[in-house]
Amino acid sequence: DEFISSPPRKTVRFGGTLTEILLKYEKGDTTDFELLKHQLSDPDIKDAQIINWLHEFRASVAYLTKELEQLVKILLKLPWLRRSREVVEEYLGFLGNLVSAQTVHLRPCLRMIVSQFVPPRITIREDDVDISDSDDDDENISENFDTCHRALQTVAGYVPSTPQFLMPILVEFFPFINKSERTLECYVHNLLRVTVYLPTLRLQILELIIEKLLKLDVSTPQQDIEDAEETANNSACEEKSTEEGLFDMEEDKDRRGNKVVSPSIERMAHPLAERLDILMTILFSYIKDICHVDGKLDISKMKDLYRDLVSVFDKLILPTHASCHVQYFMFYICSFKLGLAEAFLDHLWKKLQDPNYPSVIRQTAGSYIGSFLARAKFIPIVTVKACLDLLVNWLHKYIDNQDTGTNAYCDVALHGPFYSTCQAVFYTLIFRHKQLLDGNLRKGLSYLQSLNFERIVMCQLNPLKICIPSVVNLFAAITRKYQLVFCYTIIERNNRQFIPVVRSSTRGDLVQTCTNPLDSFFPFDPYILKRSKKTIDPIYQFWEELSAEDLENLKKPIKKGTSEDEDDDFLKGETPQNDGVVEIAPNSYESITRSPVSSIGSPVDCYVPYPL
Repeated sequence: DEFISSPPRKTVRFGGTLTEILLKYEKGDTTDFELLKHQLSDPDIKDAQIINWLHEFRASVAYLTKELEQLVKILLKLPWLRRSREVVEEYLGFLGNLVSAQTVHLRPCLRMIVSQFVPPRITIREDDVDISDSDDDDENISENFDTCHRALQTVAGYVPSTPQFLMPILVEFFPFINKSERTLECYVHNLLRVTVYLPTLRLQILELIIEKLLKLDVSTPQQDIEDAEETANNSACEEKSTEEGLFDMEEDKDRRGNKVVSPSIERMAHPLAERLDILMTILFSYIKDICHVDGKLDISKMKDLYRDLVSVFDKLILPTHASCHVQYFMFYICSFKLGLAEAFLDHLWKKLQDPNYPSVIRQTAGSYIGSFLARAKFIPIVTVKACLDLLVNWLHKYIDNQDTGTNAYCDVALHGPFYSTCQAVFYTLIFRHKQLLDGNLRKGLSYLQSLNFERIVMCQLNPLKICIPSVVNLFAAITRKYQLVFCYTIIERNNRQFIPVVRSSTRGDLVQTCTNPLDSFFPFDPYILKRSKKTIDPIYQFWEELSAEDLENLKKPIKKGTSEDEDDDFLKGETPQNDGVVEIAPNSYESITRSPVSSIGSPVDCYVPYPL
């Protein structure tokens, strides 16, 4: 208050007072007005001059009508952010006065503030090529962002309708995905900060960010990311071996013995994957910070954020086929509380069984249920059994209605949700069968027998023909071992019925066999972005390669009359420290999603032969 009420310091200026200049301009005398614009546009303008002018403008905002929008634009271009504290405070006061007296200038003010949500651009040229990018060396960048948010809050305090004008501007200023990682990181971070003090915009801002992340995700297939990592690793190994060959001296041995972690070890080799990794890390941090207050989970805030994220999931994620990473924001928030995980499963279940939804959405919901039940460490076996009961009962009712009618034949177009649900059940059983049988073998087997897999497998709709072969093969091996159902006769018959598809191309005819007629995918296949995977790994169930002994064990059926106390290598063998979750699972369709840096992923297609 003292600062605002104190008179400004005298500075060299021309043209009289601001009020006199504006009154002359209204009468047609533009000489002093043009001089005023020239002084305000001076790149070497001093802090004292800016303060002096702003003080006068604050007292004369009534004159700054739409006719003077060119003058207002010049004022909004003043370099106020990187000035003294006095300039910043005076400018914030000016913005508040301007938008409260002349709301016609609200949009230009908002555009000016949002344009500062990214680091300042520096111009660099190398060999006549413009490689300009964000200035990451600006030490005051964090403080500048804080000031921008103060400005936005000031404007919103004076004009209640600010959010509806702000959102289109936030969309317009979102950087292109080929901008630097730093630019994207700063902009997304600042968008998420806006949701804290303008909560009415949170859903729209989350939609905007996740839509951009989704475009990045689908532009970088998992195989491309892995290929880039493999190429980078091979190049690094070649460089290392060349260096060792050139400088293999005794004194270097000790130095090489102490391994130094390269800063690039955290970077993704694929440039778009690197951007996605950084932005996913920010999104995960935001979810955690919103849901926790002073380190403790805030149930109310968590539920509110969950509702917004589910809404975004339904609108953007569920209709998108084969995204690899973005959907993990739902996986992460569900890990905070079992109730959220159950709510998410219930949400997917309602979509799956509702015939009013398009078939493709129902099929995708089935894929999400199966992948979520299999991969989420935080889901207890009680919840898994409850979900299996729901899914299997629905399958049996579907068979009751369809197996004897005119549509009782194998057709993905007619029965897509049924096949997707079958695959979800098979996939869940492959991951969770050890837990289902753990502790009391007889009771566990009795439960699995009550699911009546035989009827599902033997029905006219023939799900084993449609589901992904790797899922079918492991399901067949496990159910044969525990004498739940013998699938191999049907599998062999289906194999004989496969009709090859001949496709012509410039390189000649290509014979293909469709092994994924359902066009399904597992949305929670292994997460391979290096930075953000640190958030997911502790709550994620990996699998490990099947050993030769495991494959042999799958061929050996449990003898009838086996006591629950008898040792069984498959059930009682060593289990990794993973809360008792089984460590085998099939892969996504025709992909070996194995991280080149960890060699842990989904398995290759695994076929367990049955004895003749």
